[in-house]
Amino acid sequence: MTAARDTWTIASAADAARARARLARLLADAGVPALDRARFLSALGVRLRRALDAGGAELAVTAGPDGRLGIALGGPEPWRHTLVCPGPPPGPRDAPLAEALLSADEDTAAVLTSLSETEELLRLHREELHQTNQGVLALHAELEAAALAQRDLLDAERAARAEAENARRLLTFLANASAVLHASLDHEDILRRLPELLVPEYARHVDVWLVDDERTPPGDRAAATVTAARTGRPQHAGPRPGGLPGVDDLPASALSPDRPLLCLPLGARSVQGVLTLAAPGERFAPDTTVMLVELARRAGIALENARQYEQHRDVAEALQRAQLTRLPTVPGLDLAARYLPATHGLNIGGDWYDAFSQPDGSVLAVIGDVTGHGLRAAVIMGQLRTALRAYAVEGNGPARILTLLHRMLRHQQPELYATCAIARFTPGEPEVVWAAAGHPPAVARGPRGQVRVLDAKPGIMLGVPLPYEYEEHTVELPAGSVLALYTDGLVERRAAGIDVGIDRLARAMQVLGAAELAELDTAADALLKPMLHDSEHDDDICLLLCRTTSG
Repeated sequence: MTAARDTWTIASAADAARARARLARLLADAGVPALDRARFLSALGVRLRRALDAGGAELAVTAGPDGRLGIALGGPEPWRHTLVCPGPPPGPRDAPLAEALLSADEDTAAVLTSLSETEELLRLHREELHQTNQGVLALHAELEAAALAQRDLLDAERAARAEAENARRLLTFLANASAVLHASLDHEDILRRLPELLVPEYARHVDVWLVDDERTPPGDRAAATVTAARTGRPQHAGPRPGGLPGVDDLPASALSPDRPLLCLPLGARSVQGVLTLAAPGERFAPDTTVMLVELARRAGIALENARQYEQHRDVAEALQRAQLTRLPTVPGLDLAARYLPATHGLNIGGDWYDAFSQPDGSVLAVIGDVTGHGLRAAVIMGQLRTALRAYAVEGNGPARILTLLHRMLRHQQPELYATCAIARFTPGEPEVVWAAAGHPPAVARGPRGQVRVLDAKPGIMLGVPLPYEYEEHTVELPAGSVLALYTDGLVERRAAGIDVGIDRLARAMQVLGAAELAELDTAADALLKPMLHDSEHDDDICLLLCRTTSG
């Protein structure tokens, strides 16, 4: 089947109008939608007007078997267009102009109707878009509000963490500093440690003033320091008020006009002094101030404890030394003694030495140690010393004296024990009689430097709840010999057994020179030096040296 083709000459406006009217009818008959017809006819009218302006042209219309309709316009500006018709295009037929105009109005009405529908759709879409935009804006606002709230929460969490970390740091410092201060019972050491703990992190400068220190009068102190001592309340003196919790504000100090001072009373029950701190920066932080106030309170307690300890120590040492004997001067025997209190505790111990003459002219040298420390041990030591002298006056020997002491202590002071060693020197005789009750063995040095430990098995400790008779032993000590009696504090250390200390004492006695032996006090000091090289001992120490002479 071949395509049908019609050709029309367009030479005037009337030709153009008729061609347009024919095609309008053709497209309408072929079922082309009005909107598509209107679009095509508008484009065709523009082309026809241009063709007329150019002198005319030929318009060819070709109807194909597949429902396609081809339009070709010649002339200087050729134009081709193809339409797909829903139905088979009929042959072209003439259409009156009036009818064509009415048909054109129908097409225009259809276009306007479509345009109205499109505008309505656009309006609906525009309204929907507006609502969507409003929703998006609202969502953005909510998201922004949520982001701001989250940021505020994060800032609050960071601040809380920073506060917690700062509080942990301050509490850790307070605990460690308190442990350092309370570990010492020397108030000078405590005063020295305070600046070491606080400078430079918490203070640029630290001054400690004790209220009973006469070396620095109050007039040389900041007014805030004196006020803190008088009122017992912390004081802040600075160019601006500090507003610190629990702290009174005062004007800036003349001694520190540009830098704030924090003056903290030392002590809890009573004011021991004032701790004055110069701020490390422009001001004191409130949390740090609370910690410093508490530290000053604890430092005052440590100072008060140290003062009480020193007072008790002095009283105890005076009591202890009052119990010690003034060594007698007797022919044929030189005596030297040393007593050293323990470096820890209140120094009230039960160690003692004694030396005295008996009615028969012999001399008893005694060393003893009551178990434990404290006032009770010192009292029992005094009772034993007095009873021992009483038993000796009756003419009893070392073993009998120990037996009587054991019986007395066992009945009068149960659960309290003591050790003791007694040596009896008789003028003109080279032999020395001795007995011991649970006491470390004496060490003897011969005139030629030979040393031996008197390690005969001692009797039981005094006071052990068993009846016991002590035995006497004899050792030869010719003129020039030295016998060392001592308490266990001299030879016993926690890190080593007592045997190691006894061996060390024997070696120290062996190396004594002639110059040291010439003066027995010098020999005593020479023996203590290697025995106490660590300077720390947990027990009292007694040393009694006895040297036999020829006359």
